Amino acid sequence: MLKGKTILVTGGTGSFGHKFIPMTLEKYEPKKIIVFSRDEMKQWEMAKLFQGDDRLRFFIGDVRDRDRLYRALDGVDYVVHAAATKIVPTAEYNPFECVKTNIHGAMNLIDAAIDKGVKGVVALSTDKASSPINLYGATKLASDKLFVAGNSYSGGHETRFSVVRYGNVMGSRGSVIPFFMSIKDKGVLPITDNRMTRFMISLEQGVELVWHAFEDMEGGEIYVKKIPSMKVTDLARVVAPDAKQEEVGIRPGEKLHEQMIGAEDAYYTYEYPEHFKILPAINSWDKDANRIKDGKKVAEGFVYSSESNNEWMTGDQLQQWIDQHYSEIGKI
Repeated sequence: MLKGKTILVTGGTGSFGHKFIPMTLEKYEPKKIIVFSRDEMKQWEMAKLFQGDDRLRFFIGDVRDRDRLYRALDGVDYVVHAAATKIVPTAEYNPFECVKTNIHGAMNLIDAAIDKGVKGVVALSTDKASSPINLYGATKLASDKLFVAGNSYSGGHETRFSVVRYGNVMGSRGSVIPFFMSIKDKGVLPITDNRMTRFMISLEQGVELVWHAFEDMEGGEIYVKKIPSMKVTDLARVVAPDAKQEEVGIRPGEKLHEQMIGAEDAYYTYEYPEHFKILPAINSWDKDANRIKDGKKVAEGFVYSSESNNEWMTGDQLQQWIDQHYSEIGKI
């Protein structure tokens, strides 16, 4: 589907973009990938990594700026929407800015994609959008709803929108693994709560889920990857086995466990070998055979949460991943 096409990635200089771009260039040989982001220095550094590859274009812009999006989307076939204000405490203390990027930015992209004749848009979501307790999660839930409804809002236009949702991305900037690695020599690791669990997904798995969404989507689906869980205390023990663990309490807006599918979504959720799919509640799309395909309806009251997950990552598995990705951790 993506072979020979023009793809734009909003927030393309982030962790996801650094993995999506080389993987997609290799697998699909697209005509062009446009990196759309607002940080010129990150674009400058990224451009050096792909020097000589004329399939890459860099476009300074902000999803808050509708006019700039219209210009950037000229001739674009597919969009991956990765731009977001996503650090939980930052969103709590800067709520207006979070709303402008995560909600107004989504609205701008939906309008521009429809008007410019983009074929498909896949937006990145987060576990925090399921039963949100913080502003970041609330804005991403609103964003998810906007992209789902965008398929109805587009009317007779052919643009289709879907969402992928996943949890803690191992090794990405701001995540717990590079944080623990940066302070392990101090001999003490702060643990917010000894009961805390997190889903564990690699960037490669996140990219593959986006690819699958583009191949599978009819419009309005929320794709949730099946991934293992891990206790934060076990994670800390792998990173720094000799360090003392000190419980410091949950931060404002932080959850004890991650949830990606809530009980309220179970009515519209179908299970597949490697993922779940939450179908749109509007327009009876949850009963559409083209969207369901070979899915199996989950049980009433089903919840996909990190503490009740059937699959758990072992310390050896995490150590193997760290050994393979040590040079990359926290850099992108």
